[in-house]
Amino acid sequence: MNNDILAIILGGGQGSRLSPLTESRSKPAVPIGGKYRLVDIPISNCINSDIKRMFVLTQFNSASLNQHIKNTYMFSTFSRAFVDILAAEQTPDNPTWFQGTADAVRQCMQHFLNHEFDYALILSGDQLYQMNFNEMIQAHKESGAAITIATLPVSAKEAPEFGILKTNHESIITSFIEKPQASLLPDWTSEVSDEMKQQGKHYLASMGIYIFNRDLLIHLMANPDTKDFGKEIIPQAIEEHKVLSYQYEGYWTDIGNIDSFFEANLGLTDEIPKFNLFDNNNRVYTRSRILPPTKVSGTISVQQSIVAEGCILNHCTIENSVVGIRARIGRDSVISKSYIMGSDYYQNLEEMTRNANQNVINIGIGERCVISNAIVDKNCRIGNDVKLNGGRHLPDTNTPLYTIRDGIIVVKKGAVLPDGFEV
Repeated sequence: MNNDILAIILGGGQGSRLSPLTESRSKPAVPIGGKYRLVDIPISNCINSDIKRMFVLTQFNSASLNQHIKNTYMFSTFSRAFVDILAAEQTPDNPTWFQGTADAVRQCMQHFLNHEFDYALILSGDQLYQMNFNEMIQAHKESGAAITIATLPVSAKEAPEFGILKTNHESIITSFIEKPQASLLPDWTSEVSDEMKQQGKHYLASMGIYIFNRDLLIHLMANPDTKDFGKEIIPQAIEEHKVLSYQYEGYWTDIGNIDSFFEANLGLTDEIPKFNLFDNNNRVYTRSRILPPTKVSGTISVQQSIVAEGCILNHCTIENSVVGIRARIGRDSVISKSYIMGSDYYQNLEEMTRNANQNVINIGIGERCVISNAIVDKNCRIGNDVKLNGGRHLPDTNTPLYTIRDGIIVVKKGAVLPDGFEV
C-alpha cells in the first residue's frame, strides 16, 4: 500500500448542470454504466494504484453516497486502508459550507493531518477515466516538483472549455489561462506526442487531478482568501513554485452536464469502448449485490447494449442502450439510445397483482413502449404504450415528471408516467 499518499476526492457542489439526476443525490452518487456510481471511478483508480487511504468530500444530498460507500468499501480490520466521507460541517473556525474546491480541502485539513502522508492526491468525483496514479507520483518525485497537474492534450475546438497550461521543454508549467478565447490559442501551444499532433491536439488542458507536497498544501491552505484550485491556487502557484505537467493520453471525460453524462454511458456500448470495463488490471469496483441473473422471456433482440444483472426482459428490443440493475421491460417495448437505470428493489408478486387490480403502475417499463434518446432514473413507473422520443427537435424544459436537456429526455427518479403518455 502507498503509505506516503493520501487521496482526497472532491464531491463537487450542488451539481445543478446534472439536474434532475442530482435532485435527490450528490453528484458522486449518480449511477453510471448500469451498476456503478460516479464515485466508484476515482476510488477504483486509487485501489488499482495501491492507494487505499481516501477521503470523499461532499455537502449536498450525501445520504445515498454515505450508504453506498459504507456498503461497498470495507477493508480488513488489520489494514490501515479506508474510504471516509467528510461532509461539510459548521465549526467555530468554519461557519460556512464549502465555497470552492480549495475551500473544501481547507475546511477538512484537520482530518487529513491526523494521518501521516508526504503527498496529497486531489481528484474529482465526476470524471470517467482509467489511470495509474503511480506513474504520475513517480514523475512528481523524480522532477522534484512541489505540485504536479495531470494534463490532457486537446484540440483548438475543445481548448476554450478548459484551463490551458503552457510548458517548457522539461514539462514544467510556465503559464496558465482559464477558458481562453479562440483568438488567443496560437500563443498557448505546448509540446505533445507525435500521435497527439496528428490528431490536431496541440494544447494542454488541466484535468483537475493534482499532487501536492504535504508542507506546501498546508502552507497554501493557510490563506482563507483562495477558494478554488483551478481559478486561484494553481495560477498563483505556477509563479512561485515548480509545477510539473504530467501528460495523460488515454480516455478521459468530465461528467459535467446531462449531455456528457449521456454520451459517456452510451459510449460504453461501443464495440471497442474507449473506457474498458473488461480490463483485468483496471477493474471498476462497486457494491457487491446478491442479485439473480438477468431473466429473458420470449424472443428479445439486444444489439450493442449493456444489460446489468437482475433484470427481467420480456419479448422486447434493446439497441445501443445501457440497462441497469433490476430493470423490468415489458412485452413489445423498444428501447434505443437510452440509459435505463433500473430500480433499487423488486416488487413481489402479491404487490404486483394488487397493483394490477387497482390500476396502479408497477416499477419498470410497461408493454409496447417506445423510448429513444432518454435517461430513465431509478424506480420509475412507466405504463403501457408510453412514447418518449428525445432529439434536438425538443426544446429544453422542466416538468414535475421529466426534464429535457439538449434533446435528451430525463425521467425523474420515482416518476409515474401513465398509459399512453407521450413526449
